[in-house]
Amino acid sequence: MAAEKNAAHENAAGTSAARPSGTVVAELGRPETPAETAARKAHDSRMYRQRKTVNNLVFSLLVSLGAVLLIVLMVPRGTGGFEDYSVDVAAAASTSSPSAGRQLIVPEVPAEWKAKQADLRTDGSIQYWYIGYTTANGAYAAVVQAFDTERAAVDERWIAERLEKQTATGTETIGGIEWTVYDHSERSPDGANVLFGLEGRLGDTTLLVFGTDRPEVIRELAAQVAAFGGATVGSGGGDGTVGDAPSDPGRSATGE
Repeated sequence: MAAEKNAAHENAAGTSAARPSGTVVAELGRPETPAETAARKAHDSRMYRQRKTVNNLVFSLLVSLGAVLLIVLMVPRGTGGFEDYSVDVAAAASTSSPSAGRQLIVPEVPAEWKAKQADLRTDGSIQYWYIGYTTANGAYAAVVQAFDTERAAVDERWIAERLEKQTATGTETIGGIEWTVYDHSERSPDGANVLFGLEGRLGDTTLLVFGTDRPEVIRELAAQVAAFGGATVGSGGGDGTVGDAPSDPGRSATGE
């Protein structure tokens, strides 16, 4: 009996020594070998790093989007777009008149019109006051009051460039001024700014009124230009030029 117990004990010991030590892996049905354990840990470590990188990228993207949203919300906005934007022509003329040495024309236009630009410009020896409007029809209309600081009259080539080198088609008298007419209503407003234009002179000043609106609209604008020009000539000393700039900086370009 003792011999049988000793033999059983030795068999159990031998079996235990032959079995690999370690945790039994369900997929394998046996403990991992050292090489398998190292491979598993390397794989787990690699997957952890990949997940961490993706998480970091997602977090960074969310932070960036949040920052952009915050900036957008902080930027002040106007209540209207460019279509609602309008320059104060009278104020601009009052500011620029001293530099021009004369009063600058501020025509009376319908309330629906928007003045998009009104400034005094220089092209060589020629100075010119430019007003660009968007009319009630959504068309373009412009007024140019030009004079040459070195010569008695504005160069004809300069005038032709402003009128897109269109040919004259007749003459009309509007507001007491004889105007040369440039009627090219067949042109497309998509590629031209002068569908109908008028050129007049008031002393040493050249007046241009043109645009893409209907001829009657441009004629009415010319009438307002002539009315303002005639009034300022009357207050300018009778020399045939558009009147001198107001000596009082507080006065407006209309002389009020």
